Amino acid sequence: MLLTEAGIQKGQSASYLMNDGELYRITPAARQFPLTLEGAVGQASVGDVSPWRVAIIGRLADVVESTLVTDVSEPSQIADASWIQPGVVSWIYWAYNHGSNDYEIIKKYVDMAVSLRLPYVLIDAEWDTMKDGKTIDDALDYAKSCGVKPLIWYNSSVGWVDGAPTPKFRLNTPEDREREFAWCRQRGVAGVKIDFFSGDDQRNMDYQQDLLACAARHHLLVNFHGATLPRGWQRTWPNLMSTEAVYGAEWYNNVPTFTAKAACHNATLPFTRNVVGPMDYTPCTFSDSQHPHITTHAHELALTVLFESALQHLADRPESYLAQPVEVQRFLGRLPSVWDETRLLSGYPGQSVVMARRYGRIWYVAGINGTDKSRTLYLPLDFIKGKHRVTLFADGAPWQITTVSKLPRQLTCKPRGGFVMELEIRN
Repeated sequence: MLLTEAGIQKGQSASYLMNDGELYRITPAARQFPLTLEGAVGQASVGDVSPWRVAIIGRLADVVESTLVTDVSEPSQIADASWIQPGVVSWIYWAYNHGSNDYEIIKKYVDMAVSLRLPYVLIDAEWDTMKDGKTIDDALDYAKSCGVKPLIWYNSSVGWVDGAPTPKFRLNTPEDREREFAWCRQRGVAGVKIDFFSGDDQRNMDYQQDLLACAARHHLLVNFHGATLPRGWQRTWPNLMSTEAVYGAEWYNNVPTFTAKAACHNATLPFTRNVVGPMDYTPCTFSDSQHPHITTHAHELALTVLFESALQHLADRPESYLAQPVEVQRFLGRLPSVWDETRLLSGYPGQSVVMARRYGRIWYVAGINGTDKSRTLYLPLDFIKGKHRVTLFADGAPWQITTVSKLPRQLTCKPRGGFVMELEIRN
């Protein structure tokens, strides 16, 4: 059973855990009073109701494949969502902590997006203090001239403020965010990453929904970082592409403890956090950041399929991706970030996971070993019918890339290893 909640509306807080000195307890949002929900088009009345308390009960596959969180959430507040386009993003911060204040580093990530055929580049914190006489306008112009859509970062200015990076205090009032988001749209910015919220209370819940509504009016995609779970908001506001709310690859940049624990952690997230909604883990790093990682290259590539995020940020440095075999680069350029169908094939939290996801006529089957010993992963693939061409990315030194005509029933992965198969169904 997975316990969570969904459908948090204006005027409501989320549930949270308290320790009163004796026992932990879940404290639900308090009884609510009638209120009005700000919408991109019109208004919707909300009565004396609480958010949904959700229990997904069944086999592990029932939990992982469930859409209950979005099913019980309010329908879309956006009348025309044709402008909302998911995709893969090149991202600076993991390799270059202050890279977004350096125009030349931004250019490298735009060029990487061009080389890998990625639609987006994220210009992260401190873009308002760019060095060497350059400005954010120069970076935006360069990205657009290359056919890459830029996303930019903002500090929410309600969480970490003192000592935190800029830009700050640009979104906190209705007038300020209308002005800022209008500027974003006028300059060709495709979306915003908003960071450092301060919890699950009513203030934060209201603020995030106001941000989503305002961003929708200006046709801006949204990625919340340093924030709480999405809890079904991606249905109500489909411009919400992802939310962090996860201990992700960024932590190779911050603490040494992630190195030894990442493989087990990665094999847990598809059963837990990612069931609730899209998560911006920033997967697939082949090189090291401030602290090394000990997962294999195939394990890292598998995360791009196992972890769902409508904006899938690739965190490694351009030199690392462009040094990979051409088959890997081609895989990243074709990678979907949304899926038509998902199946859990095998696994257990913390030990291993094998999932199959379909986008159109292509199935992606990915698996990882979350343990420190070699492990055989099982692949019941009888549901995939017809003729197909299969490219297999498996553990090697560092890669074993093969084209096979027969689907394997099992694969043995190295300690903390993994695999990905790309299956294109043919008539």
